[in-house]
Parts: sequence; C-alpha cells; structure tokens
Amino acid sequence: MTDSKRRKTPLVADKRHPSKGRKPKATKRTAKPAGKKAVARKTSTRKPTRKKTRKKSAGGGGGIFRRMFRWLWRMIWGVTWRVGAVCALLLALAIGVVYTSLPDVDSLLDGRARGSVTMLDRDGKVFAWRGDQFGGVITADTVSPHLKHAVIATEDKRFYRHFGVSPRGVASAVRINLSEGRGPLSGHGGSTITQQTAKLLCLGVPYDPAEWESEAAYESDCRQGSLWRKAKEAVYAMAMEVKYSKDEILTIYLNRAFLGAGARGFEAASQRYFGISAAEVSPSEAAMLAGLLVAPTRYAPTNNLQRSQDRARLVVGLMEDQGYLSPAQASEARTRPAELSEAAAARAGGYFADWVMASGPEFFTRNTTEDVVIRTTLDQRLQKSAEEALQYIFQEKVREGSKAQAAIVVMSADGAVRAMVGGRKTRVSGAFNRATQALRQTGSSFKPFVYATALELGYSPLDTVVDEPYCINIPGSGQWCPKNYTNKFYGRVTLADALKNSLNIPAVKVAEVAGLENVRTVASGFGIANDLAEGPALALGASESTLIEMTGAYAGILNGGSSVEPYGLTELKLLGDQTPVMVTTTGIGERVINDKAAKQLTWMMERVVSEGTGARAQLPGWQVAGKTGTTQAARDAWFIGFTADYVAGVWMGYDDNTPLSGVTGGGLPAEIWKETMLRVTEGMTPTPLPMLAPDPPVRTAQPRQQRRKQGNGFENAINNLLNNIFGN
Repeated sequence: MTDSKRRKTPLVADKRHPSKGRKPKATKRTAKPAGKKAVARKTSTRKPTRKKTRKKSAGGGGGIFRRMFRWLWRMIWGVTWRVGAVCALLLALAIGVVYTSLPDVDSLLDGRARGSVTMLDRDGKVFAWRGDQFGGVITADTVSPHLKHAVIATEDKRFYRHFGVSPRGVASAVRINLSEGRGPLSGHGGSTITQQTAKLLCLGVPYDPAEWESEAAYESDCRQGSLWRKAKEAVYAMAMEVKYSKDEILTIYLNRAFLGAGARGFEAASQRYFGISAAEVSPSEAAMLAGLLVAPTRYAPTNNLQRSQDRARLVVGLMEDQGYLSPAQASEARTRPAELSEAAAARAGGYFADWVMASGPEFFTRNTTEDVVIRTTLDQRLQKSAEEALQYIFQEKVREGSKAQAAIVVMSADGAVRAMVGGRKTRVSGAFNRATQALRQTGSSFKPFVYATALELGYSPLDTVVDEPYCINIPGSGQWCPKNYTNKFYGRVTLADALKNSLNIPAVKVAEVAGLENVRTVASGFGIANDLAEGPALALGASESTLIEMTGAYAGILNGGSSVEPYGLTELKLLGDQTPVMVTTTGIGERVINDKAAKQLTWMMERVVSEGTGARAQLPGWQVAGKTGTTQAARDAWFIGFTADYVAGVWMGYDDNTPLSGVTGGGLPAEIWKETMLRVTEGMTPTPLPMLAPDPPVRTAQPRQQRRKQGNGFENAINNLLNNIFGN
C-alpha cells in the first residue's frame, strides 16, 4: 500500500509518446471510472477551448472593421506612394531640365535692360543719378559681413539650412496672411532668398523690348504671385540650389536687388546713399540698406530719411536676436543711425539733372543701354544760392498758404547753365520744370529785343519818341489802343527813358518803325524759338516763351550780341572709358546784333535797374542791367538781369494762370533775383558791365521852331510811318 501511494503520476508527454514495445492500454483507459483527477484534467483542457470560442464570438464585428481599415489603409498607402513617387520623379525631371538651362553665375550679376547716367558738377563731384545705377559686382565674400548678416537676418534666417524652399516659412506666411484677412498667397510670401533670386531672374526669361510694352510691364509679370507661378518659382529655386553654392546664390541676389532711387544692387545703393562701397558699410548703414528690400521706394532714405532710419532699427533688432550683433554693437547702431552722404542728402540740381537728361542725346541719356558719366555746367554753390533765395522770399514776403510758383535760372554769358530751380519744391526728380517746360507770356521783359532791333538799324538810345494816345487798326480785330501801366502819357521821351520806365506806347511805335518782321528776326536769333505774335502786340510781350529761353536771350546781350544756346552737358563718357564721346565748350552761336548795339542796349538796361522799374534788383557795389516784365492781369511776373559774370532769370506766377495779387516784375521777382545774386556774388570782386553810353546829340545853332520841326531821325521815321498809315 505504501508503494502504491508513492507511485508518481506519469507525465503527459509519456502518455502522448509511449515507449517502444509498450502497447497503449486503451481498453483500460476507457474502462477506468472517472475520478476527481480525471475530471479536473478534463475540465482544465476544456476551459481554454470555451474561452477561445467566446472571444471570437464577442469580437467578431471589431475584427471586420479592423480588416476593412487595414485594407483601406493598404489601398491609400499604395496609391499615395505611387503618386508620390511619380510626382518626385516629375519634380526631379523638372529640376533637371531647369538645371541644364542655368548659365554661369557671372552672366547673372547685371541684369539691367538699360544703363545708368551719373552726373558730375563743374568740379567733377557727383550730384545726381538717373537710370538704373549699377555700382559694380560684389560677392558674398567681398561685401561687408554686416550687410551680409543684415540681409540674411531680414529676409531668410534659415538660408544656409534649406534646399531652396522653406515649408515652415510658407506655412508661417499663410498663417499670417489669413490672420490679417488676406488670401493665403497675398501679402507675406514666405519666399526664401533663393526664391527671391529666381523672381529677380524672372525664372530665366530675359527682357525683350519687342515682346513687352515696357520694362515696367515685364517686371510686373515677373512679380506676379499666382499659385502656378509660385510652383514654377519653387522648381527654379531648387534647380539653383543644385547648380550653385549658397554664396553664389547670395551673390546674385546682392547684385540684382532693386533698392530704390534707381539703384540696382547693394554696391550701387551704398554708393548712392552713403558715398562708400558696400564692402565698407557699418552695422547701421547695413541695416538701412537691408531694410529697403521690403519696399525700396517707400523706405528710400532720399524720400524719407526718418522712415528709413525707423525701419533700420527693426533690422538691427533682428541682427541682435540672431547673434550677428552684440548688445553693444546694436545699441551703437540704434543711437547713431545711418545718415545720407552730402550729395544724396542735397539732391542738388534735381530740375537741372532732369533738363540735362531731356536735352541730351536720347541714346546716351533717356534710352541708354550703357553706363554713362556726364560732366555738367552745374555749380552747386550757385544752385544752393538760388534755392535759399527762393525759400527766403516765400517764407518772409509771400502769404502763408499761397499756391504761387516761381522758377530761377542762372547761367554764364556763353549759355552754360550754373543753377536751375523749377519750382518751390527743390528736392525732386521728374517733376514739372517751370524753368524749361512752362510756356508763359513774357510781357515787358520782351522789350529789350524791340530796342535791340532799333539800335541795330542805327538809331540812338537818345533818339526820342512821343508817348501819347495811340491807336492802330488791326485787320480782323478792329482798333487797338495800347496804354501804359500807369494809364498816363509822358510826352516826348528818349528810347532809353522809354525802356527805363517800361512805357508801352513808345515800345509799340519803335517796333512799328523798326519793322515787326525785323523784331521777330532779332528775337528768334537770340533764341526765343516759339511762335511770335504777328501783330503790334508783339512789342509788349504777347508771345510765349520759357524762362531758360529768355535768360539765354539776355545772355546774348551780355556777350556782345551773339546768339546763345543754353547748355548743361560739357563732356560725356562711357563708364570706364577715357576718351569722351562728346564735348561741349560753349553755347555761343552766330551774331545777331553788332557789338556797339549790344553795349548800348546794356547801358539802357543798366538804367532800368539804377533808375527805373527794376530798382529792387540793385546789388551794392555792382553794376546790374535788367528788365522787368508783367503780363496782362499780372498772370506772369518776370525779372531778368545780369552782372558782368552771370545772367539770372526769375519767373513767378500760378500754374493755372490765376492772376497774382499785387505782384509785378519789379516786385517779388526782382527781390528773388537780388537775393539769389547776393549769394552768388558773395566773395567776388565787382566787375563793370560791358556797356557803352551813347554820344550826346549834336546841337546846331538854329531857331528852336526849326529844330522842333526837324526833330531827330527816329521821330522823323515815326512821322513818316504815321503819314503812311493815316495820310497827310
């Protein structure tokens, strides 16, 4: 019994695999009554089977959904990766095609369709620029590190880490645009520097004048922001990343970016605004230049220096945040912001520069494809004198809020224009120039040419004419009766006194005697090129002219009677060439009146200033000759005069021909002239005018009645003229 209790239960494995030679006791096992152990074994073997069955029945629906989800996921994934693979292949193919079309870096640095014009004053100093200025090639290695860092901090802080397109930047830009109520692609573009460079290159499409209406239309098309255009821009940018290094892409960008005031590239902008190379700019100057990229015209320091400095402070903050500037450097840049160079700040000769561009050869100025350097006649000291004089008179003697305008031209006797002010706003470019573009009636400032004609015909300044009521029948217009400004008559007066007091009736009589056609010939010879009036009103300045023409005509009187063509260009060269393309040395042309007549006319005009209507233009210590002019209803007021060295003309009026209130040529225009010439002649030694007083008339011993009857040559000519008109 003890042995039977100690017997161990056989292992299951033994039962499943009986040893060889032993027959399984199947009969015994089946016949054996079911005990507790057997029941337990039986129960333990059934439980797992039941659990498995219950699990299947409970989770049957979930299994179906899982199988459906897996199938759907496999299908979507299969389509997605195949489509993605195709798209990636197409993208790689597009990038490869663009890659093969990209040229060398050097050919992409200067992409201007037109050239630039740099203007120098008479001393060789730069004072103005026109066209698209390109200062020369700079690279990412040669440019100032401050400028390089300012551009990256402002435009693309991950420039050296992305592959040409920044998904994070695009997503951020879309978010900002939507939050500000714009379309996802309107406003912020999220473009990298590489994408911006692709846009500057117009995706490799060059400008063709035959295909585009204008360069502006071409550039507008290059800047369009459609979704398709953005996609092509991204492809082009990635191709550039494959073709060029990061520094080469940055070099292209630095040389092609437009930075306001006609400056293309950072070298041109640095030269224009600061007068130094882009390799030398300080942190504050670099920040100002980089700040222009967002809106070049708005933030150009020549348009609004304060606005440009405020923008630069933001850029300095970005540079500091990104570790390009230390706190001390950033503080220094904020407290000492960039300032314009003297030439850029002055913008001297804006009207003058426009006139040179308009009057010069078109293929070297307005439509030049070359970089041109023009040396001019401008004297910046005289230019400043004219601007200050105009400002002074309008501040001190013109009522506040007046819309009246004025213009000034100062030139030498040979026609070399030294200063030009075309309106009250002097720091302008492309504005309406009243000195060269405004055609206005000349009034009595035309009278010197009437008397010049008489003197050329041999009459004397001391010949007399009667100032009395005088009427002329004009065919088609009826009777015309000129009157003096004072509405008075002064009887017998000399030609010199008639001019000195600007009497109208004697001027008309002199013009009739000298011949209206002769007067037109003399005036045209002196450079008044516009249509001149046909009737006797010609003598009173009924014709129109520009201030520069009238000033040039007076210069002809000063130089001894030869015609003058005002000029501003003295030498024109292509940039880098030593030999000039063209040179101008003088504007003096053919003789119009003889030297004696010119000097006697100068003597007559000197009396206008020393004793007559131009007294307000007197300069202490200087001889001045000139003439006032006031048109009908005082719509125009003129004073043109000269010393031995310079001729200056002043016009004043309203652009809409509104009459001036209480202004004549001998008033404010003469005062503007005086203020200008006081500054012009400062420090100069007075020089006498080239004038010639007439010989006194020869008096013979004869009865007074007979002398009165005989009169003088000019009076006899008038009597003969009247006899011809009215009969004996």
